Amino acid sequence: MTVYCLGSINCDRFYRLQRLPQPGETLAAAGYAQGLGGKGVNQSIAALRAGSEVVHIGAIGRGDDWIEAALTRHGIALDRVARVDGGTGHAIVAVDDAGENQIIIFSGANLRQSPALIADSLAQATPGDILLLQNETSHQVEAAQLARDKGMPVFYSAAPFALGPLQAILPFVTHLVLNAGEAAELVAATGTPLDEQPVQAVVVTRGAQGADWIAPGAAPVHVPSFPVVPVDTTGAGDCFAGSLAARLDQGAPVRDAMRFAAAAAAIQVTRPGTAEAMPSRSQVEALLAQQA
Repeated sequence: MTVYCLGSINCDRFYRLQRLPQPGETLAAAGYAQGLGGKGVNQSIAALRAGSEVVHIGAIGRGDDWIEAALTRHGIALDRVARVDGGTGHAIVAVDDAGENQIIIFSGANLRQSPALIADSLAQATPGDILLLQNETSHQVEAAQLARDKGMPVFYSAAPFALGPLQAILPFVTHLVLNAGEAAELVAATGTPLDEQPVQAVVVTRGAQGADWIAPGAAPVHVPSFPVVPVDTTGAGDCFAGSLAARLDQGAPVRDAMRFAAAAAAIQVTRPGTAEAMPSRSQVEALLAQQA
């Protein structure tokens, strides 16, 4: 089977700080790095490294050779990546010594997806394939509807959280992925408990408190986190989502897939960066074996 992802592609610019700035405050960075990122491509690379076949659908600025080279180096084929005017998306990421972050994103090409390319890509999918989506691109609803028409599961990471886009896409979502803060916002905004949301399952990541799989009419599945010392938590949720989708795509039971995703995210936060930090399947399995 295959994991399809309509997702953002960004140039991430990382600034290492002793602490994060307060409003109106100027701080000098102790370090700077640049790398490939974006919630979508992070999820695609996580799924790819977990062992699934991945088709990434996205958009970048014309002539952005650095991004094309980075995608290729990470194993992302370029045949489903549109080249558009307006420049590749980018993110400014401030990371403190505790691994916490503040992020500003500029969407750029991510909001100029090609409907024809999306339709042509998903036309090749089968009912058992999975579609990953996040709230960082245009044409999310159209892609989700195309996928559901083919009988594909649709995993939607509701980040950055915005109620309007979530309500628009929710009728076509089978699996809703949220962090603890986003889950609280959803319940407060809708008045609907997580186990009554109109999806097959809600997946809530809770950082050091682990993660939950919440399905209507069933007992929640909780997996604990793996104790690590974080270096950079940027992209941990993307790592979890991509790894989870990959293992479910491969036929793993829910608890096993959740535990694999938790282990992958634990490794990822011990490394700087986003796409570069996604672990291989063998590395995740080694950690799981240590914890058995």
